[in-house]
Amino acid sequence: MKRFEYARAGSPSDAVRRFRPGTMYLGGGTNLVDLMRLGVAEPDLLVDVSRLPLDVIEPVGDRLRVGAAVRNTDLAADPLVRTRYAMLARAVLDGASGQVRNMATVAGNLLQRTRCAYFQDVSRPCNKRRPGSGCPAIEGDHGNLAVLGASDACVATHPSDMAVALAALDAEVHVTGPGGDRIIPMPGLHRLPGDEPERDTVLEPGDLITAVELPAPPPGASTYRKVRERASFAFALVSIAASLDVGSDGVVSGCRIALGSVAHVPWRAERAERLLIGGPATGAAFLEAAEAELDQARPLPRNAYKLPLARNLIVATLEELAP
Repeated sequence: MKRFEYARAGSPSDAVRRFRPGTMYLGGGTNLVDLMRLGVAEPDLLVDVSRLPLDVIEPVGDRLRVGAAVRNTDLAADPLVRTRYAMLARAVLDGASGQVRNMATVAGNLLQRTRCAYFQDVSRPCNKRRPGSGCPAIEGDHGNLAVLGASDACVATHPSDMAVALAALDAEVHVTGPGGDRIIPMPGLHRLPGDEPERDTVLEPGDLITAVELPAPPPGASTYRKVRERASFAFALVSIAASLDVGSDGVVSGCRIALGSVAHVPWRAERAERLLIGGPATGAAFLEAAEAELDQARPLPRNAYKLPLARNLIVATLEELAP
């Protein structure tokens, strides 16, 4: 591991003031420290923000504000999260192991890097690590990589479970940085690779996430489901966060769908949502919406299995939520 300097921030503004080229913020460190050990991340300075007073979950009117330093375990166990945002609690519990959740923070979860094997292997080319070096995953091991929104420069996927639920909930990410304070909507924090796959998010250098704010929960039923290769501590093959509100006449009045492990971002299924709202809550309608959403997919030879998997997961989840 490369030698680095360490500083402990006294406040969010102090953390931003300390930022310079080569600086990274340290929260729980469950992803960053691994990347440092692999030689993928080589900061000159680590600014520790884990002890900042950003670890509170509090209601703000009909909304819920979650501090950036809240541990994943505490988020999933919070009574307001469990009762009002069960989709989010379930997504968090489906991510990683109990030990990791005890350390991992909300902001760190949102900002974790891809688990693409080529990104994590510094002996191989990777456009995310070294722009312009190439993407060997396109011709190589891409079995669990992107089928939506990928580019010729990158087919990596975003690994977070929490982010998928937050995208479905229309969460807002509060950020402070050299340019001041601002709010970034979800979807919107993460970006598709395009020709700049090294940029995972729209954050600017020095930006620090301070909180995530959840709007009032959507009406109707909601859930999070994750398909993976083993029962625990495994990243998704495909996951879904969904809510469905159906009137007494059987017509869908509200629907939100976000997919995980299919793109460089938590993928909001806007095509499917538009088709479903105002239509019948039937299996046939759910299938038509799923197929319309996945029609824009461009799978590679060894990850085409994700399309029927995602289609069936969308249909089965919506049928579960329908009254």
